[in-house]
Amino acid sequence: MAKCIHTMIRVLDEAKSIAFYKEAFGLKIADRLDFDSFTLVYLSNAEIGFEVELTINKDQTEPYDLGNGYGHLAVVVDDLDAEHARFKAAGLAPRDIVAFEREGTLLARFFFVQDPDGYKIEVLQKHGRFH
Repeated sequence: MAKCIHTMIRVLDEAKSIAFYKEAFGLKIADRLDFDSFTLVYLSNAEIGFEVELTINKDQTEPYDLGNGYGHLAVVVDDLDAEHARFKAAGLAPRDIVAFEREGTLLARFFFVQDPDGYKIEVLQKHGRFH
């Protein structure tokens, strides 16, 4: 069977992105590979083996066009309300918490936040199928 190991996003400012992912999700540099025209930075934490790969193209000077095809990355947390408050206090500008229900049954509680490059990240409360 296949095992998902990372997702890759292209970022403009390596330092800003690393600082955001550290502050927001506790991700730290697991590896950094520097090449002539680009750099790859792999971020992870002790919770999971899945990594976020930041690709920094050295000739890129303008923000990336995310187009209309990018959806979002999702993470799950134990205490959504505490995380939302922490994000606000850290100046990360999270959107409001949403309760997603179907026929009166709670399916999920979540909020979204954007990284410095405009990528959307969904932060979900551990509940139901999200654990």
